[in-house]
Amino acid sequence: MTFQAGELVAFIDQEGRAYLQRLVPGGRFHSHRGYVVHDTVIGAAPGAVVTSSRGAKFYVFYPTLTDFTMNMPRISGIIYPKDTGIILLRADIFPGAKVLIGGVGSGALLLSVARQIGAGGAIVAYDVRQDMLDHAAQNLREFLGATPQLTLKRGDIYQPIEEEGFDRVLLDVPEPWRVIETLQKSLAPGGIVSAYVPSITQAEAFVSALKDTGNYVLVETIEVLVRDWHIAGRSVRPHHRMVGHTGFLTFARKLSAPQTLSLCPEEPPGTESP
Repeated sequence: MTFQAGELVAFIDQEGRAYLQRLVPGGRFHSHRGYVVHDTVIGAAPGAVVTSSRGAKFYVFYPTLTDFTMNMPRISGIIYPKDTGIILLRADIFPGAKVLIGGVGSGALLLSVARQIGAGGAIVAYDVRQDMLDHAAQNLREFLGATPQLTLKRGDIYQPIEEEGFDRVLLDVPEPWRVIETLQKSLAPGGIVSAYVPSITQAEAFVSALKDTGNYVLVETIEVLVRDWHIAGRSVRPHHRMVGHTGFLTFARKLSAPQTLSLCPEEPPGTESP
């Protein structure tokens, strides 16, 4: 396999910074370290090392989803890969799943879910802003190409929607507790809901709303912290900077019918177990 004209590649410098470019005959990749002519990359194998006009070395690879997500055009904040990975696992996004997404943003989570469910799955994604939907659609086309399994809809996820029978519901909206009515109708029994929010008060409000229905169990809220390490010879230490708090993730599973919690009746005096 060799790089072809029209393909998206990542030029990665010696510090690990990735720069994405689509290869064009006669084109150039420019950086503060000089330029690289695209023709020197077209026909080369992934993992090639090229030298810029100023003598800087760059590795050339096909971009990973993380490379693309962290470098794609944005018109909003994104759910970072460290959180997306946990969402995919804890919400158990599987090939062929039917997924409802509330809040599209720039499409970071949407990219990962669309690739995970594959052509046999289905996504219906709602956002109140058309510019968000258009921007996310462009980012998906740039990295994944055609995504016939995806339906983008302008609408308010806080209001009832027509679709039902989703295996999973993923929320990236400011007030996920207002989605309870939609969840009750649209999430299938046994399904999983996940919500991403930046503050713990938002997470608490969502958890309370879920528990008040009596229809959700295994409710948990977590945050994900990532710390890189510097390892060079005998110099082994954590990096001075780390990716700390970005948001809180809440997960819950839906019962087939609401449950009523009640206290066990008190035993009459003198009947206590020995």
